[in-house]
Amino acid sequence: MTERLAADAAGIARGAARLCAGETVAFPTETVYGLGADATNAGAVAAIFAAKGRPRFNPLIAHYASAAAAFADVVATPLAERLAQAFWPGPLTLVLARRATSVVADLVSAGLSTLAVRVPAHPVALALLAATARPVAAPSANRSGRVSPTTAAHVLAELEGRIAAVIDAGECPVGVESTVLDLTGARPRLLRPGGISLEALAPFLGALDAAPLDGATQPLSPGMLKSHYAPTLPLRLGAREVAGDQALLAFGPPLSGAALVFQLSATRNPEEAAARLYAGLRALDAEGGRRGLAGIAAMAIPETGLGRAINDRLARAAYRDTTD
Repeated sequence: MTERLAADAAGIARGAARLCAGETVAFPTETVYGLGADATNAGAVAAIFAAKGRPRFNPLIAHYASAAAAFADVVATPLAERLAQAFWPGPLTLVLARRATSVVADLVSAGLSTLAVRVPAHPVALALLAATARPVAAPSANRSGRVSPTTAAHVLAELEGRIAAVIDAGECPVGVESTVLDLTGARPRLLRPGGISLEALAPFLGALDAAPLDGATQPLSPGMLKSHYAPTLPLRLGAREVAGDQALLAFGPPLSGAALVFQLSATRNPEEAAARLYAGLRALDAEGGRRGLAGIAAMAIPETGLGRAINDRLARAAYRDTTD
């Protein structure tokens, strides 16, 4: 049975003790709930993959209590240092070359010579990392490929009995995962849009590397698989009409005729929509499934600010591999 811990000093201390003992503990960040394990313990990291049913070629993000702690495991470029000063703690992950002296288990980076690192902004996450006093590997706390969790109840709905504990601190304020930047090339490359918008990053980055990645290349960070964040019901994007046997993920005034509606933001606010995205997908998937609905239709969201991250998650949630 999974232990549900309060987000107080005693709960954080208990969670840190379980992490140090090699167990898996879900905890809140400003983005989504992460499933944490001691990143220096290969056996503990392997338990993350087992609990999630996650492919082992898909690397994880290592979380730290400070930029100094993160840069002890990776080679910080001048750009990385500027970005860390501006956006850490916060929803930004940097992919950098691993140091030869890194204490992080190879399984965290799936055997790559790079490592994805970040310092989360959530006070409970920072307190847990400080109490653990070591890097914590943490993908989203859900079954692999499914909708990410933004509450402890979401975590328990999928991982009850499969993980040691979850620290319950209510809803995550940002609601979509961190932005991931690869800084190992001549130019920075956006690997995943997320909680820090490109508009906010633009003054630091200059020209991005826009060359397409080789489709056979191993993922460099989490969130790069074509099918990800997926509900059980089929998801249709850019809906301008909705059938009576479909649920609607609305953004602004809802389309008429849907059997079920979840409103991301009545005022078309991308920040509000991002915070509600995964809860909306989960709610429509669960209730739509109970009612036997045919699928979920999602209204269009502008490709600016956090809308870019929302659209990325929706596109991956809607992807269906049609190959044999």
